[in-house]
Amino acid sequence: MNYIGCFFTIESGSLTAETAIEILIAELGAVGFESFTEKSNGLVAYIQKEQWAPELLNDIQILDSEEIEFSYVVKEIEQVNWNEEWEKNFDPIVVDGEVSIRAPFHEDPGLKYDIVIEPKMSFGTGHHETTHLMIKFLMHLDLEGKTVLDMGCGTGILAIFSEMRGAKSVDAIDIDSWCYENSLENTARNKCISISVFEGDSSLLKPNSYEVIIANINRNILLEDMKVYAQSLKENGVLLLSGFYTEDIEIIDSEASSHGLELVEKLERNNWVGLKYVN
Repeated sequence: MNYIGCFFTIESGSLTAETAIEILIAELGAVGFESFTEKSNGLVAYIQKEQWAPELLNDIQILDSEEIEFSYVVKEIEQVNWNEEWEKNFDPIVVDGEVSIRAPFHEDPGLKYDIVIEPKMSFGTGHHETTHLMIKFLMHLDLEGKTVLDMGCGTGILAIFSEMRGAKSVDAIDIDSWCYENSLENTARNKCISISVFEGDSSLLKPNSYEVIIANINRNILLEDMKVYAQSLKENGVLLLSGFYTEDIEIIDSEASSHGLELVEKLERNNWVGLKYVN
């Protein structure tokens, strides 16, 4: 299968390279790019040739940002060893010295919670910031015996951690078929017994209801599905949102408030935001 590679180079800007690359990965992932190789001053992003169109880059907001300037070239890539690529670039995540998220080839750090995933080609480090924020929320949330939804589950990390924290049952949903398959693999790898994985979108939620809903997705999907999340939340339930930037808080909060949700906590990390709501 042939791929298109977009080679991005940071030319100048006030943002740190790390922050700029994290944002770029997240935005590219939202439009279909599947794998990323980080460089000291840029990024290579890969997408299947049949899914590529130059217009996709029109939706990448950071390319128009006044805080950073990227140059880029586009090339066709015939063969890429994807496993080799992500093994070279996937570093373990450690949250507050208690939670480790690592690949099978990483050494077990011996922390309280150890999540082992094999992210393969669609996992990008742009997810690290938002994953970190959601893990912090879940660490301090009473999940014992609770029903949980991980919406846009990706590799299944947050669903897996919810079970580790005592959740009675967890539904993990993603619209992407690869994420669905990978979540099945990773929940089995972590010996989970309370997680059900589904392929689809928010239409699968009806008529289910949950005590905790996790939605780590991009801003536009959160806005579109906020009403469904509010309707699917049990009384005195908790909704955790992430996948957007500090400047998006106002529009997210306005939509959430219109559906009877109250903002009770905010976490920020390198311009990424996590919001906690109750009904």
